[in-house]
Amino acid sequence: MATSISPLSVEQDLASSPWWAGNARLTNLSGKLLGAHVAHAGLIVFWTGVMTLFELAHFHPAEPMYQQGLILLPHLAALGWGVDAGGVVVDTYPYFVIGALHLISSAFLGFGGIFHSLQGPDKLENRFPFFGYDWSDPDKMTTIIGIHLVLLACGAFLLVAKAMYFGGLYDPNIENVRVIANPTLDPTTIFSYLFGTSSRFWIAGVDNLEDVVGGHIWVGGMLLAGGIFHIFTKPFSWTHPLFVWSGEGYLSYSLGALALMGFIATLFVSVNTTVYPEVFYGPALVIKQNIVPYFSCIDPDLVTSRTWLANAHFWLAFFFLQGHIWHALRARGFDFRKGRVSQKAVIPEVQ
Repeated sequence: MATSISPLSVEQDLASSPWWAGNARLTNLSGKLLGAHVAHAGLIVFWTGVMTLFELAHFHPAEPMYQQGLILLPHLAALGWGVDAGGVVVDTYPYFVIGALHLISSAFLGFGGIFHSLQGPDKLENRFPFFGYDWSDPDKMTTIIGIHLVLLACGAFLLVAKAMYFGGLYDPNIENVRVIANPTLDPTTIFSYLFGTSSRFWIAGVDNLEDVVGGHIWVGGMLLAGGIFHIFTKPFSWTHPLFVWSGEGYLSYSLGALALMGFIATLFVSVNTTVYPEVFYGPALVIKQNIVPYFSCIDPDLVTSRTWLANAHFWLAFFFLQGHIWHALRARGFDFRKGRVSQKAVIPEVQ
């Protein structure tokens, strides 16, 4: 395999990158970049634990969840933790345990992030070749993609396991928690949502938990198959000119995918009351158009958990999309300071 110089503008002069450039300064330092990622994971898990306990301390069981400004407890309740008939919270101890476990986990992740940032090797490939990587090596990049797909499959199967074997999910159709013993496996039913032949709101129109859990089984299976495929194969030659095989190129693709998922989640949160029951999130929303779109309950004075969740997803997706465009242009050699493509930028040629 032969590659030319990567067209990464941030990789061309890392020494001049300011502190606020963040992980861009670590582009070619795989060990330090690992430390940053682990530390970021620690911060996310820490926030989750703290926020869960904070919400629990201010939670009033006699009031609707969606009117209390809650962020995380509605998700836990929809998963069937601590609720009974009518969506009434009868046991908050599971919420405490989940919050505490996240706090404990964040400590280990934080320690790992600090260790790899300060004491670990700058480049993993120097001491641990299996964990090292070269941005311009398509085989290594697809292996990393495959590993991520397998991990995503595990996440999908965890929901399936919770629904089928560990207490079930809250079903708003019967207003109680139940085990989903017979998930839908018929591909005609599952993929009819994807192709928009089953409902008004595309995949967000799913109205029963059998289809939800069956969809996760299908998605988990496809993610697992795709992950194994990418781990044990190399990119086909026709894919080489389609992508920029560089760190910033991958960042742009990742941000684009996050933007797409964010917009899909916005639709799902706004209109779906099966996965996001009204008893926990509030009534379904309508899209209102002024200067910019926003998502609101029919009652303009009622800001529910569903309202802020939909708006948060929309605006995060919007800015992810801007990040995708910005980094995609930079990956192709566009210099924003000069307003044109840099003459030094060379698109990698992979053989």
